[in-house]
Amino acid sequence: QVQLVQSGGGLVQAGGSLRLSCAASGRTFISYAMGWFRQAPGKEREFVAAISWGGPRTYYADSVKGRFTISRDNAKNTVYLQMNSLKPEDTAVYYCAAARAGPTSRGQDGDYERGYWGQGTQVTVSS
Repeated sequence: QVQLVQSGGGLVQAGGSLRLSCAASGRTFISYAMGWFRQAPGKEREFVAAISWGGPRTYYADSVKGRFTISRDNAKNTVYLQMNSLKPEDTAVYYCAAARAGPTSRGQDGDYERGYWGQGTQVTVSS
């Protein structure tokens, strides 16, 4: 079992920044790909960013590329999502997730569905 506890988020004006954290406990964090997903009201959950456990390699949705940065600190069992130049369309509930995947893989959606999820945190960007 892997338990994921999220922190961060909140309300920010457009153009501002926020950092989300996701602390993992339980089984070995280091061998899991970690991802961030988000779900806006009335929309399906979408992939935001992921980081492999080997390399590590990072992966981003086109909508956040150049603005968001995912990172992990294996010593602290924590993954971060630094969000800069936030836009109103970034407003959503953000979830971190862990997936068993290859060392340089971002993890596929099915991997995350079979994996572990944080409790979600609201990010609201005002215009």
